[in-house]
Amino acid sequence: MLMANMFLMFYLSMIMFLFGCMVFVSNRKHLLSTLLSLEYMVLSLFISLFFYLNFMNYETYFSMFFLTFCVCEGVLGLSILVSMIRTHGNDYFQSFSILQC
Repeated sequence: MLMANMFLMFYLSMIMFLFGCMVFVSNRKHLLSTLLSLEYMVLSLFISLFFYLNFMNYETYFSMFFLTFCVCEGVLGLSILVSMIRTHGNDYFQSFSILQC
């Protein structure tokens, strides 16, 4: 019974990851929605990693490292969002061009 629940939770987290990928690919108008879908994907990967480590009776220290790097990724994304809003006035991808100096 425990193994069936484990696989069910693992498959649920993979379905969450696929939904996050679909939103990331389909919704590319605003930078904020893209960052939110990336964070949703990271959360689903964390859930699957946590269940895998618990199922194999490993230590969960790696999940703390993973969560630390995910927080750093989120902070970098928010800093890019804030700098883009300050320079361009919005978070549309159409107003942001890498070729501009």
